[in-house]
Amino acid sequence: MRFFVKHFLNGMLTIVPILLAVYMCYKVFTVLDGLLGQYVRPYLDGRYIPGLGLLATVALIAVCGWLSTQYVSGRLIRLIDRLFESIPLMKTVYSVAKDTIASFVGEKRSFSQVVLVTMPESGWKCLGFMTMEDVGAWHDPLADYVAVYIPQTFQVAGFTLLVPKDQVEVVDISPEEAMKFILSGGVAVRKQKRLPQ
Repeated sequence: MRFFVKHFLNGMLTIVPILLAVYMCYKVFTVLDGLLGQYVRPYLDGRYIPGLGLLATVALIAVCGWLSTQYVSGRLIRLIDRLFESIPLMKTVYSVAKDTIASFVGEKRSFSQVVLVTMPESGWKCLGFMTMEDVGAWHDPLADYVAVYIPQTFQVAGFTLLVPKDQVEVVDISPEEAMKFILSGGVAVRKQKRLPQ
C-alpha cells in the first residue's frame, strides 16, 4: 500500500502541473483566437485553421500601435483618449485599464522593482513591487512615502501599501521570480537565488 501511495503522489507531482499548464495555455489560446476568429471564420468557408484569429488579433494590435505613431491617426487616437477621460464613468474604467497595462508593458513599467517592506512592530517582511516612488507629488504629507503593491499568495488579488521610504529595501531579483515566490507561497523559488542579507 505504501508503495502505491508513494508512486501515486509522484505521479500527481509529475502530471498535474503539466495538465494545468497545458489547460491554461489552451484556455488563453482559445480566448485570444476567438476575439477576431469569429469574424474571420465565415469568410473561409470551413477552411478555418485554429490560430488565425490569434494572428489577426496580434496583427490588429500592431497596426493600431503603428497608427498611434502617425501624425493624422495619432491625433485622432489622442482625441479619443481625451474623450474617454472626460466621460465620468468611462474615465475611471479607461484610466485604470490604461495605467495597469502600461505598468506591465509600457516604457515605465511599475512592476519592475522588487522590494522588501519591513513591518514596524513585528519586524516581519513582505515581498512586493514599488509602483510609485514619489507619493508626495500626489499628496504632499506623504513626501517620504512610496507606494508598494503586495500580491496575495495563491491569488491574483493584492493590496497597496503607502510605506515610509526607510522601511523599504530594494531586492536584486527579477519581477518574475518575485511573483512566482509570492503566488506559490514561497514554494516555487530557485534554491541558488538568495535574498541579500
